[in-house]
Parts: sequence; structure tokens; C-alpha cells
Amino acid sequence: MNNIINRVIISIIGLIFLVPLVWTVVTSFTPSVEVITRANPFSIKNPTFFNYISAWDTIPFMRYYFNTIIIVVGILAVQLFTVTLAAYAFARLNFIGQGFIFILFLVQIMIPPDILIFPNYAIMKELGLIDSKLAIMLPYWASAFGVFLLRQTFKQIPMELDDATKVDGCRWYQTLWHVYLPSAKPTFVAFGLISVSTHWSNFMWPLVVTNSVESRPLTVGIAIFAQSFETGAQWGTVTAATVLVITPLLAAFFLFQRQFVESFMHSGIK
Repeated sequence: MNNIINRVIISIIGLIFLVPLVWTVVTSFTPSVEVITRANPFSIKNPTFFNYISAWDTIPFMRYYFNTIIIVVGILAVQLFTVTLAAYAFARLNFIGQGFIFILFLVQIMIPPDILIFPNYAIMKELGLIDSKLAIMLPYWASAFGVFLLRQTFKQIPMELDDATKVDGCRWYQTLWHVYLPSAKPTFVAFGLISVSTHWSNFMWPLVVTNSVESRPLTVGIAIFAQSFETGAQWGTVTAATVLVITPLLAAFFLFQRQFVESFMHSGIK
């Protein structure tokens, strides 16, 4: 009985979160004039692809996609390096102040990134990196959440495997490469999805630190495009552009959803 109730609740919550996505997709195929006049927000009388053509021709999507991919991949590549080493240190090494330092890492999870916008902006200005993709990436090259997630996974790996590799003459980095990384593959996939989705949709920091098309990601470009209409936002075109932005994220999630769920099950996070 409890399982049935849980499934019903989960289904209801899922449908609630699905409504905005369905509205966005439906509106993207609706002429902008019809969006304002239609009585049912989920109905289409005259479906059209014109909104997608208009959005693609009006917005420099290729440049924005290129900028976003460079930013997302650049952040994720450095994050995987930093969080892996930090997680291994917290999971397997013994050093003075280990518990206290790890608590400091966890405290960072509770600090909203927007609070650090002004200090980060001042630092980027001193470094001469304003209006660059590197300025967007630098503040996110470490991830407290990633360290916590990987640490939980690494701690579940039997110590006997460490001892066996030491007997074989492996150094710590060889043990990390041949034992820990393969065992934590689902966790890496889940963290990669979280990192990519977070920074793909990041808006506030890129808005503050960029001024030109050459550095702007998709989110900032779409927002500026939506505000460029003198007669009000053309919701059909704006939602079409939004669908073009979120489609890669949806495809990645559906492709790796199994690994995403498995990682949290193995890490002990309920």
C-alpha cells in the first residue's frame, strides 16, 4: 500500500514539474499572435516551425553554442581533476585537521554562489579577465558537492584493494587510476551531468562578467534576445529558442539516467 501511495505522489510531482516543459514545447510551435489570444495554453490551432527558423536566424546560435560548450567542458575537465584528488585525500589519507577541513568543504555547499558575485568580479577585474570565457570558468573549478559525492563512493571501496595494489608495487596515483576511478564510474557520470546542467543553464554570473557576443553563453544571449522586442516578447520565438537551448540537456539526461540514479544509490545518498 505504501509503495502505491509513494508512486502516486511521485507521479503527481513529476506531472507538476512537466507542465512548464510541455507549455514551452507547445508554445514554440504556436504563432506569436495566437499565444496571446488562445484560451487554452496547451492548444495549437496553426502549428508552425517559423518560430524555430526565426530564432535560429536572429540569434547567433552557433557562437553561443560554441561559447557554452567551451565553458561547460572547461569547467568539468578541471573539476574532475580537483574533486577526484580531494575526495581521495578525504577518503583514504590521514592528516591533521582532516575532519575540520572536510566540514569547511561541506559549508561551501550551503553558500549560494550569487553571494560571491561581487568578490569574484573584483578578482576577475584585477586579473584582467572581464568579458572572457575564462572569467566564467575560474570560480567553478572546484566543487564541494563533487568532493562529497566522490568521497562517499571512495569510502565504500574495500581497503583490501589498496593493500593488494601496494603489494604489487603500485603508487597511490596508480591505485587511484586503476581501482578508484573505474569503481566510481557511475558517480563520475552523475556528477558530470549535474555539472554540465548547472553551468549550461548558469545565468547570473555570466551576465555580470561578459559584455560581448564572443564571450556570452546561451542563457545570457537568449535573455538579451527576449528583451530586444520593442512591442513585447514574441513568446513563440522565445520559447523556440529555449527549446533549442535545453534539448542537449534533456538528451544527455535520458541517455545517462540509469548511471545517474545508480550513483546516488551507491554513494548512500537517499
